[in-house]
Order: sequence, then C-alpha cells, then structure tokens
Amino acid sequence: MRLADVTTPARGAYVALEDLIALRFPARQLRLGRRNRALSVLAGPNKSNFRGRGIDFEEVRSYQPGDDIRSIDWRVTARTGSAHTKLFREERERPVLVAVDQRSSMFFGSSHCFKSVLAAQLSSLLAWSALDAGDRVGGLVFNGASHQEIRPRRSRKTVLALLSQVAKYNRALPLAAPADTGFNEILGNLRRIVRPGSSLFIVSDFRGAQDEQAREQLFQMAQHIEITAIACTDPLESELPRAGRYAVTDGRARSELDTADTGLRRSYSERARQRSELLSRDLLRLGIPMLRAQTDQAPFSLLQQFYGDPRR
Repeated sequence: MRLADVTTPARGAYVALEDLIALRFPARQLRLGRRNRALSVLAGPNKSNFRGRGIDFEEVRSYQPGDDIRSIDWRVTARTGSAHTKLFREERERPVLVAVDQRSSMFFGSSHCFKSVLAAQLSSLLAWSALDAGDRVGGLVFNGASHQEIRPRRSRKTVLALLSQVAKYNRALPLAAPADTGFNEILGNLRRIVRPGSSLFIVSDFRGAQDEQAREQLFQMAQHIEITAIACTDPLESELPRAGRYAVTDGRARSELDTADTGLRRSYSERARQRSELLSRDLLRLGIPMLRAQTDQAPFSLLQQFYGDPRR
C-alpha cells in the first residue's frame, strides 16, 4: 500500500480509493474525542444539550502535579493525609458520522485540487481516526440528486464501505442534470440516522445552509449531538485572479470577465467575506465550531491543529 504524503495539499479533480485508504496511517495521529482549546473557542460560549461520552469511575491514586483539582477525592485525602485524585474511564465507543458533500458546487478548484477531493480526504482522515479510537463509524455521502447512508459500526469494513461510496460519488462529478435536493433536505436525512450522543462531522461548502429550513434542521440536531462543520473553500472563491480578461463558462453559455475592474474585485471579495461570516455566526449561535479548509492547504495539517495527539 502506498504511503500518504500528509505535508502537501491534495491534488487533482478526482480522488482514488487507494489514496483514501492510505490515509489510515496518518489518521492515527489524530484524536477526535478531545477538543483542544482552539476548537472550543470556535464553538463559542453557547452549549448544546450534547453531553459527550459517558464516564465511569475507575480508581483513586495519589495526586500528581497537573491533575485537575476538581477531581480530588477529599475523603481519601483526609483519611490518608495526602492528596488523592479520582480517575475516570471514558466510554470507548460512540457513533461518529461523517457527512460528505459531493455536489456539483464542490466540483471546483483553482489551486492543487477540487473541493470535492479535499472533502474526500478530510472525511477519510476523520473516519480512520474515529475507528482507531474504538468508535463506531458511519456517514452519509450526497450529491444533491441522491445519497447513500452507511450505518455506524466499529468495523474496518464499514469505513471501507463509506470511502468506497465517497470515491464513487466523486467519480460521478460533474452531474449531468441539475440536482433538486436542497441542503435542508440533506440535513433532514442526517437527522433520521443520527442518534443522541453521536458526533457528526459535516464536510461541505455549505451552499444552501443559510436557508431558513436548513437552519432549523441544524438547530434540532445540535440539541442532542455534537456537530463540527468543516467548510471547504477555494482561494478563487474569495478573491478574483490577477487583472486580465478571462473566458468563463457554465458548460452551456460562454462569457468574458474583466478582473482589472477595481470595483468588481472589491465587491467580489466583500460578498465572499460576508457569506463566510454569516455562516460562521449562524453556527456559533448553535455552539457548532466551523473549521475552514482550503484547497491549497494539506487536509491533515488542518485537522492536526485541532485534533493532534499530544502524546506523539
């Protein structure tokens, strides 16, 4: 099996299943169950009803520098005359679901790879990391015209099934006919398969997320599950290319764009900034952190910032 180079951005317009499988090894360096301080800041002060993993009391041992003082067992400390702390064992298994966007809007990229490829690699790292942690893994792959559910199981075979669907949907891009399913309907499908206490990662460009019905779906899910949003973007979506005249087409009509127009450049960048800030604010109100992933960034490096294993 080839070894994945996790130091460079993803490449290409399409993804290969063997590349997604190869990410199994670097994914072991991630710990999805531990939100570090940076990720907590992105989630804001609002808290959902999600309670996280259950914990069971395991043992009492002598207090060591760095232990949480809130876990000190005062009865044992008083009886022995020396500080003791309680240790707890987290549940080793929980449902982790990865929703992977492979809609036509994701079939775009100006730097290194398309957003659809970036989403595929991010999803692979998330799935392998969750499995390595002993969690049940499942997900939903969608393209707007159809979707495929993978029920969560703690099984390598299940992760492979999920990644196979990701690769299949990726290879079907671009869609021949316009998709009719709105983002709110996709979120509705997710609501059907997630269970309270689950952890959900949505890897998407979030086109349609500002729709009122989509917001309501997110609100309902955020009451009972932990959601993390990973927004896939491309540099060209926030800033026009250098000054010049460019031919643009949607596959049917053809036009010309003059990017030397200063007003056009400013307006384009401002609208992109406003869209991003609006999405971030909407998610922040629900306590949902949003990670921004760009096609010119290494997917592993992004996740390592927030889920890097401190023991490595």
